[in-house]
Amino acid sequence: MKVRFLADQNLNDDIVSGVLRRLPEIDFETTYEAGIERVSDPKLLSFAATKGRLLVTHDRKTIPIHFGRFLETQNSAGVLIISQNCEIARAIEELILVWEASEAEEYVNLIRSIPL
Repeated sequence: MKVRFLADQNLNDDIVSGVLRRLPEIDFETTYEAGIERVSDPKLLSFAATKGRLLVTHDRKTIPIHFGRFLETQNSAGVLIISQNCEIARAIEELILVWEASEAEEYVNLIRSIPL
């Protein structure tokens, strides 16, 4: 199954729009579109898991902590953390690469960083 993304509320909107501009067929939902903006990290992780979406975020401070706790009780579709220092163009390219070259199952219960 193809990777489906969920953009955390703090993810730079230019990354999401850039990915969708290049490949509109990518399923990349925002928290705003999902109606869950400003929810806690545990609720965000739960929503992403329920929907089978790989969470994409810049939050390197709190998401990993909550992700570890989350995995104690349930499975996750995974998390991609994009460095704040990563150029937008590179983040777009790497997300497209993730979508093109991998399957959703490869990220279950994993947390990865971009740049890869």
